[in-house]
Amino acid sequence: MVIGRTNRRNARAPRARQLFGENAEEALDLLELLELAWHDCYAEVSPSDEVIEDVWIVSEGQLPKLIQAARLAVQDPRDLRMNADGLREIS
Repeated sequence: MVIGRTNRRNARAPRARQLFGENAEEALDLLELLELAWHDCYAEVSPSDEVIEDVWIVSEGQLPKLIQAARLAVQDPRDLRMNADGLREIS
């Protein structure tokens, strides 16, 4: 079943509000840009849920870190995973 961009955004909104509070809409906008870049690079509609989770974790609720995590997700999702795993170990 294909899920549209609006539905993905709505599904991600609670997490965005939890992590970014009043900046949740900006965080969701950035994830939408991530999807567009992901499609251009990998010919997939959206990154996997695992990649999105890694982006959330690496962001640590800060927009500048979210930007860096989104860029890293497109550049090399394996490095993103390693960074996220490192933060998971700390928690």
